[in-house]
Amino acid sequence: MAYRAPVSDYAFILDHVVDYARVASTARFSEADRDVVAAIIDEAAKLSNDVMAPLDRGGDLTPARLENGGVISSPGFADAFAQIAEGGWIGMLAEPDNGGMGLPLTLASVVNEMMSGACLSLALEPLMCQGQIEALEHHACDEIKALYLPKLVSGDWCGTMNLTESGAGSDVGALRTKATRNDDGSYDITGQKIYITWGDNDFSGNICHLVLARLPDGGEGTKGISLFLVPKFLPDADGEAGDANSLSVVSLEHKLGIHGSPTCVMDYNGAKGWLVGNEHEGMKCMFTMMNNARLGVGMQGVGVAEAATQKAHAYAADRVQGRTPLGADGTGAIIDHADVRRMLAVMRADTYVARCISLACGVALDLGRDDPEWQARGAFLIPIAKAFGTDIGHDVAQLGVQVHGGMGFIEETGAAQYARDARITSIYEGTNGIQAMDLVARKLMDGGEAANALLDEIEAFAEAARVSLPELAGPVWSAAETLREGLEAVLALDLNDRFAGATAFLRAFARVLGGYYHLKSALAEGEAGTRTRLARFYILRMLPEYTSLLVQARLGASDLYALTPEDLLA
Repeated sequence: MAYRAPVSDYAFILDHVVDYARVASTARFSEADRDVVAAIIDEAAKLSNDVMAPLDRGGDLTPARLENGGVISSPGFADAFAQIAEGGWIGMLAEPDNGGMGLPLTLASVVNEMMSGACLSLALEPLMCQGQIEALEHHACDEIKALYLPKLVSGDWCGTMNLTESGAGSDVGALRTKATRNDDGSYDITGQKIYITWGDNDFSGNICHLVLARLPDGGEGTKGISLFLVPKFLPDADGEAGDANSLSVVSLEHKLGIHGSPTCVMDYNGAKGWLVGNEHEGMKCMFTMMNNARLGVGMQGVGVAEAATQKAHAYAADRVQGRTPLGADGTGAIIDHADVRRMLAVMRADTYVARCISLACGVALDLGRDDPEWQARGAFLIPIAKAFGTDIGHDVAQLGVQVHGGMGFIEETGAAQYARDARITSIYEGTNGIQAMDLVARKLMDGGEAANALLDEIEAFAEAARVSLPELAGPVWSAAETLREGLEAVLALDLNDRFAGATAFLRAFARVLGGYYHLKSALAEGEAGTRTRLARFYILRMLPEYTSLLVQARLGASDLYALTPEDLLA
């Protein structure tokens, strides 16, 4: 079965779960009403289904390669990227003054999810361009904006992010790339960067690299880092790509997955660049785009989970093996076996939860542009959306392999590709452990105010839902109240004790949010609906996981450090 974008799910969630109408009612996004949203989703679905999805398997089997210092993309990728650019999809979030659509982040997140589900390797290219556009819109000088933004928004030029070095991964402040000032206002950049997604391609007129580097007077750590725009080709007097800059692709990484996306080692040998933002404020500039980028990666996980679920369901509905308990009344296929039905239900229920959390985060960030309370909610939800969305992408893809049985381990089915592709999403853009630590540290610096406001909302809704769906509303209300007690316990811990249980706490919060969103879906659809049956499965079987997770979140770190390094080898 080929991937099909879950258009009906998007419409239902936007209308009944995350209250997108609030976004459309703002002056900023008043034109993005229900009809416009439906039209955009339908067009993006056609592109994802008909143009991108057919390339996914080929990108895995025929990876991007390096020839004569340049990247040769997987077959069909160049034409597909041209269609993405022509449709205006790269500029979804860009300001109209720069040629963009100026759409809400919520809607762009929907499009990014379906593109990721269709072909994650290719979808990464427009996502990288969007991140650069956002950074330049907020921090670049007017001259840089005028020259680069129209070309990036149109897709004529592409963008990258260059943060990581061999000795500076999560600890970005340890980077060694140097920048020196030139008399003409430019800078020379020297150093090597690794893990650069789409660091080169064969289908755009220029590649524009955002590079973190340190000036001679830049202090140690992140506070001494500056951000520079370093193009592959230096713009000429007419603003077109001219002479080659002093940079090169050293090699491409051989990766577990996303083979169609070239991950480059980039070398800068006195390459000319221009400052973005102020000197020594590079991390500030990068953090401007961090929320959107992390939400985007969370949606990548959701997209892969959706694709893996669809493939597993199609296989299970077709594969006949053994006698099923439903006998003549069933399909005769393995989808009628209890454990296979359980796996598919887990896949569908958790994919739905991850999608709801991410879109709720998008709504909060959209509303937060003008409202501090919504901004705080969006900031609180970001690490949950990123970590849970990508964990679910990985977990669901693994279950997809299991549903296929032995054929899941055989590459020809394509089930294993989802497991391989999804794995990176929980690592890049801040590992999920870092997301969890961010949640229990910086995101609780308000004393739990944003978290408690969300729990208040859940409890109020669940209390009102007791009239119609008492079997489901009661467990959700109890889960929210117990999570509140867990939150108070976490707030009482010192920082390292919080970190020891951070991953468990994040997962517990996501589980309870899942109960809330499934309950909202059931109430909106009615007692006999498909979503109500799925909600019952999730709330009665999966939601209770939060209790054991909260036990772990309260424990602190003493038992971890009681284990010596030698113990861990025993």
